[in-house]
Amino acid sequence: MSSKAATHEIKFTKLFINGEFVDSISGNTFETIDPATEEVLATVAEGRAEDVDLAVKAAREAFDNGPWPRLSGEARRKIMLKFADLIDENADELATLEVIDGGKLFGPVRYFEVGISSETFRYFAGAADKIRGATLKMSSNIQAYTLREPIGVVGHIIPWNGPAYMFATKVAPALAAGCTMVIKPAETTPLTVLFFAHLSKLAGVPDGVINVVNGFGKTAGAAISSHMDIDAVTFTGSTEVGRTVMHAAAASNLKPVSLELGGKSPFIVFDDADVDKAAELALMGNLMNKGEMCVAGSRIFVQEGIYDVFVKKLEAMVKAWPMGDPFDLATRHGPQNNKQQYEKILSCIEHGKKEGATLVTGGKPIGKKGYYIEPTLFTDVTDDMTIAKEEIFGPVISVLKFKTIEEVIKRANATKYGLTSGVMTKNIDTANTVSRSIRAGAVWVNCYIALDRDAPHGGYKMSGFGREQGLEALEHYLQVKTVATPIYDSPWL
Repeated sequence: MSSKAATHEIKFTKLFINGEFVDSISGNTFETIDPATEEVLATVAEGRAEDVDLAVKAAREAFDNGPWPRLSGEARRKIMLKFADLIDENADELATLEVIDGGKLFGPVRYFEVGISSETFRYFAGAADKIRGATLKMSSNIQAYTLREPIGVVGHIIPWNGPAYMFATKVAPALAAGCTMVIKPAETTPLTVLFFAHLSKLAGVPDGVINVVNGFGKTAGAAISSHMDIDAVTFTGSTEVGRTVMHAAAASNLKPVSLELGGKSPFIVFDDADVDKAAELALMGNLMNKGEMCVAGSRIFVQEGIYDVFVKKLEAMVKAWPMGDPFDLATRHGPQNNKQQYEKILSCIEHGKKEGATLVTGGKPIGKKGYYIEPTLFTDVTDDMTIAKEEIFGPVISVLKFKTIEEVIKRANATKYGLTSGVMTKNIDTANTVSRSIRAGAVWVNCYIALDRDAPHGGYKMSGFGREQGLEALEHYLQVKTVATPIYDSPWL
């Protein structure tokens, strides 16, 4: 175990229900592992259906009878701004937890992701006192208006690849809307979310508004998805599990679902693109966060005129990508999040080799301890190969060759996914044509991973539905009520 992980005090390992850290009803626990060393970090309380039920009761009481939904938007805004300040004040702690529990890199988390999290709270705090309805012009002697009211108790199921960022993305708009909630962090990364729960109490969020139940998808996650007293659920993760969440929600109380699922995003480089910039963005779009990104541009389509030059530049960059201790600010590549994901990535690499792709560099595990895999580059990849069809969620880059714009549009869309995409070109007509033709929730032109709190994010097809970030994110946590009254003294009666 690294010296920082070995000496770091982990303060919160229980469930957080109704404003208190408590043991699970069963007393069961599970271990959370440092992916850099494969050693146990902490033993964490394991919540199951009965614990979810307690958390839901607390959230329901807080919604039906507590102050949070009844506070003015201004009052909610002030508490959320305090929450944001506390996130910034505890940036070192949050970043450390993300490193030792999830294998993320200290520098990017400390100086980028934690700041995004706090600014997301500030963004939605600014919306809390601006939620309004509309006055309707009716066609008869009726006057009417709409109210936009919080939907109620929300279940959030958070993925392991970015716990801090995803906590803010889901919790901040729900709080702004006036909802209460039950949150299940991923079983491999519970520590960051538990620390956020602690900060919520310090910020003045009333008891019962935020509840956290650690546990596994098949027990705690399933209980949230199917609970009759949860009014809406959000899930970020794999398409397979998203389908299960949706089925459980439909089979219970028909609760609305927002799903941000997998991706196999095309990154299209045309002959006229700036090759150096394209290679740099392709590298970042695949190797940032060890490739554990749903938005990874893992199908790189390069037009034949610059294919060889592009591959040479990208190969040099991949080979120079610094690997090592996640706490070292010079490191750009740390361990994969967990053993299961580590083994899946290695299996996908073997599929690539067996199916005829050319392994240019990488492809091997690193060291005897920790879930480290070399950044991997394949060329001569065809559309029918496993590495070109399936989401790998790891540091594996596939480069494919194309001739014409019509061809690449067709091939880019030939996937069950539709989350994001990238286009590199100096031709505005090409950029506009591709942007209008790609079936994905985002098209990034001459940039990549252009995520922002003001830009709605979500997928087409089997990448899910619903939008996070942007003011559109509030819609999942609000419902519209129409209030109509007659005008009895109308001259038209």
